[in-house]
Amino acid sequence: MTSITAPSDRIGVIIAQLGTPDAPTATALRPYLRQFLSDMRVIDYSPFVWQPLLRGIILNTRPRKSARLYSRIWMDEGSPLMVYSERQMAGLQARLGERFRVVLGMTYGNPSMGSALDTLAEEGIERIVVFPMFPQFSSTTTASVYDAVYRAAAGRRCPLFHERKRAIPTLRFVPPYYDHPSYINAMAEHLRGVLQGLEAPPDQIIFSFHGIPQRYARTGDPYPAQCAVTAEHLAGALGLAQNQWRQTFQSRFGPEEWLQPYTDETLEHLPHEGHANVLIFSPGFVADCLETLDELGNEGREQFAEGGGDPEKFTFAACLNDHPCWLDTMAEIVTREAAGWANN
Repeated sequence: MTSITAPSDRIGVIIAQLGTPDAPTATALRPYLRQFLSDMRVIDYSPFVWQPLLRGIILNTRPRKSARLYSRIWMDEGSPLMVYSERQMAGLQARLGERFRVVLGMTYGNPSMGSALDTLAEEGIERIVVFPMFPQFSSTTTASVYDAVYRAAAGRRCPLFHERKRAIPTLRFVPPYYDHPSYINAMAEHLRGVLQGLEAPPDQIIFSFHGIPQRYARTGDPYPAQCAVTAEHLAGALGLAQNQWRQTFQSRFGPEEWLQPYTDETLEHLPHEGHANVLIFSPGFVADCLETLDELGNEGREQFAEGGGDPEKFTFAACLNDHPCWLDTMAEIVTREAAGWANN
């Protein structure tokens, strides 16, 4: 007979992140990329067309290249995304107290969303707040979290078999917080600290967001509109004039047109516009990862230099990571979303 864990009055919180490979090696990257690039939220081409290309070419070439890039940012403690996510988990737990149980779940890779839900189930926790680490909603990120959580919580279904769980927790999802005053304030406070440490103020600040195919936006993804709101609010909080900053999109992949302007092209062109001191920051990521540390911090500096800029006058601002203001904001958001539960 199956044993049943006694219900707990604690509230579960899942910090939901995209994911990261277990090691900066081609061997570790291959299964991670296979899972990531097989998600039709990310790449929505017909699997009959996409899967042969993915398995026949991409997974035989890209893991080695990605491994080299990851090796440039890997920390002594491990993947930066994992390190900072674990610090966020610990900081949030400390702020919320024993009434809450905070765990980490990844859409791809480890720890999986299934393992996060299993941990909470083993402790008898039946009420869970899922906190996507994506301030701006996109079908490629936030919706993938929804899919992963529902699949892990309720069980898989397909025409050939059913794996439906008998017990399913009650779930609440933190809505997009792209314009949340405390999130904007946390970024502004963080950037003020960065700016104070510079010898000379930047004459141009770039807010770079991860891009998505333009087609996704045309067919209803609200992401670009929410990115624009975030950038405007952040510029306002920093007191920037309109000519002191701009918004761009990075990380395009494949032949399709993506959201523009492109970050890499912008960085190469800035010196030709007379901008000598540049700072770049990504408001769409709350924890540093390959797309920030390497794509912006390393490749971005190279692109600025290729355009004629002085790489010493290029400043990469880290993500919020475990900044106290961001941890306070996380606790504020979770407490609000757990209203009613936490009071019972």
